[in-house]
Amino acid sequence: MCGILAIIGRGKDEALVKQLSKRMSHRGPDESDLHVTENGHILSHERLSIIDLNTGKQPIQGTDKAWMVHNGEIYNHQELRDTVLKGHTFRTHSDSEVIVHLYEKFGYEFCQLLDGMFAFVVVNGDDYIAGRDPLGVKPLYYGLDERGRIYFASEMKALADQCQTFSTFPPGHYYTPQTGFVKYYRPKWEDAANAVETVNYDAIRQTLTQAVEKRLMSDVPVGVLLSGGLDSSLTSSIAARLMKEKGKELHSFSIGLDANAPDTVAAKRVAEFLGTQHHEIYFTIEQGIEILDKLIWHLETYDVTSVRASTPMYFLSEAIAQKGIKVVLSGEGADEIFGGYLYFRNAPSESDFQKETIERVQKLFTADLLRADKSTMAHGIEARVPFLDKKFLELAITIKPEEKQPKTYDGIEKYILRKAFDTPQQPYLPDSVLWRQKEQFSDGVGYNWIDTLIEYCSKMVTDEEMERAEERFPYNTPATKEAYYYRSVFSKHFPQRSAAQTVRKWIPKWQENTDPSGRANAAHIMADTAIAQMKLEV
Repeated sequence: MCGILAIIGRGKDEALVKQLSKRMSHRGPDESDLHVTENGHILSHERLSIIDLNTGKQPIQGTDKAWMVHNGEIYNHQELRDTVLKGHTFRTHSDSEVIVHLYEKFGYEFCQLLDGMFAFVVVNGDDYIAGRDPLGVKPLYYGLDERGRIYFASEMKALADQCQTFSTFPPGHYYTPQTGFVKYYRPKWEDAANAVETVNYDAIRQTLTQAVEKRLMSDVPVGVLLSGGLDSSLTSSIAARLMKEKGKELHSFSIGLDANAPDTVAAKRVAEFLGTQHHEIYFTIEQGIEILDKLIWHLETYDVTSVRASTPMYFLSEAIAQKGIKVVLSGEGADEIFGGYLYFRNAPSESDFQKETIERVQKLFTADLLRADKSTMAHGIEARVPFLDKKFLELAITIKPEEKQPKTYDGIEKYILRKAFDTPQQPYLPDSVLWRQKEQFSDGVGYNWIDTLIEYCSKMVTDEEMERAEERFPYNTPATKEAYYYRSVFSKHFPQRSAAQTVRKWIPKWQENTDPSGRANAAHIMADTAIAQMKLEV
């Protein structure tokens, strides 16, 4: 719901801090404010108004000297107000304000009480605490400047040229000057040995429904990103049912190169089935290539699959913002939880399958969550991800891996999820969508998108440059011309070594071709296993 910047330490020019914060104004176009504490620390906030439109302005003061800035949504804020914070006097109706009150009551030990997505900083005198949600749905960076001041910011661009060193704030942790980093989120699913539960299809359905319901919390209109794939279609179906009960209509949005793109066709079928107010958005390959520079500045990554998939998501978010919608539900997380990527069918063992699902969920903040947040927030849109609800994670990841990938399931990925919502009497989706093969977003908008992108990058990077790639980029050396081109654009905006070190590459396992396109897997119905390698010759 915003962009935050906090600087702990005296002497920073207030006008400069405002300029740094404004680099993130796309995250919070509605209003902006800054507070300098009695001890000289600075909190700045760029606001996207979603909850408490009238009085929820930040930074927010607690009952005394503590001040706070927060990015995200706390879905259980009313429950906290009615229980552990009963008796506290609140200044606003904002979900964010519970954070500063929890700090005042419990000290540092309160992050585990929050149900939501968040990145926050609370300052009280010279004491402070910064925290990030369990999976890293909301971004947060931290750094240190030449005078020892500590920075916290929603995006790297607000601190990269101010700090000598900086890094990504780890999800599921908080930081204080007394404790350093503390891992507060320790779910049992992180240990692969705990995946011993038998699947309960009713529980899967009920828990995901609850996860969607709480994410409809908003004082502004809510929409859904609908690609026509299983994940976004299920969240859309559940949301449509819940909103229909309240007499409300759901807006759905899809994007493709044209009306015949795989995702566009499937999304239209789902929208007609659900009765949503559907919007089809199109973009051209030329438009996509034209915005690569700006896109990478927004994304703050050079990861190939993130750039490929973020381009259509960027255009989609722009169109959604023009419709006046600020909140959307998205399907991120399901592929990681249930082993949905096509390469999972090549897992050497059930143990390897389970460990890979856990690692992919843990690393989501470097890939799909980064893309989902920064592509949407580039236009002041907040994306919410029901599949990463804490209760749903605990239920789904601890299911036995042999049930997630049964030997008799004929290669259908995410079998459990499909089975849970295969309810003929009250169908959630058409069978053709419910049992549709996995199509990665950057492929589904139209296969020509990736193919042409690879060709374009091959023309922009010479053979000589590729031969000297390791010399120019010794860290995370790009292996293809496409990767080299993205890295070059990234380095123009973020030349610091610390910046390059925040990026992790998304690479599929257990297949000969490691290009991140789903079509690089031989099991894809439109497989192109020579993708990328062949195109390098262009």
